[in-house]
Amino acid sequence: MRIGEIAALVGLTTRAIRHYHHVGLLPEPERRPNGYRAYSVRDAVLLARVRRLTELGLGLQEVRDALADDAGRELTEILEELDADLARQEAAVRERRRRLGALLAEPPGATGPVSPALAALLAQAPGTDSPSAAKDREYLTLLDTTGTADRQMLALLETVIADPGIVELYERLDALADAPTDDPRIAPLAADLVAAVPEELFAALPRDGVVVTGFKEALLAEYSPAQAEVVGRVMDAFVERGRG
Repeated sequence: MRIGEIAALVGLTTRAIRHYHHVGLLPEPERRPNGYRAYSVRDAVLLARVRRLTELGLGLQEVRDALADDAGRELTEILEELDADLARQEAAVRERRRRLGALLAEPPGATGPVSPALAALLAQAPGTDSPSAAKDREYLTLLDTTGTADRQMLALLETVIADPGIVELYERLDALADAPTDDPRIAPLAADLVAAVPEELFAALPRDGVVVTGFKEALLAEYSPAQAEVVGRVMDAFVERGRG
């Protein structure tokens, strides 16, 4: 194969292949009498492996180390591994398209597709127009979508969300929309919200909490200052007791 042919086969540019030659990542093949490089099937496999590793975010030095581990391996073994990689990519694309299809099928303004476990949980929630309750539903949907909320956590939340008293707590939080951050209702409400969570749920929380860096600040920005004070205290309690 010529360089243009192998580039088309593995989905790279001829410029990229020449760069790999230049940095020593890919040995230059022998040239034919007409001066053209003659690439083999093994060269194509090697380039496909390079492309796969760079797509995963590895730097060229890391790719070089990974390729060194392939030295001496049978061509069939490497091809089977590449085939398995492609199968995983295909499965990931199918899953993303499935989720996209579910989103497209949702009516305008819908929350979006959620897991059966979360759908069952939300179905038990008492009816309320509370803005704070709506924010909690969005938060649960995010945790569900990112895989942070597992089945055990959602099952434990059933006792919380089915409690009729939860609506009163949401309404107390709504009432702080225009309150100052030193409002005396803040501390009692935060304590009551924490008390409404069963100990088993705290034990089920990941050791590093349920939020990633920067998420807490983004979430609190959705609330008024007094409400953010309450929610921040509750989140800190979740993380602290989850580590306990």
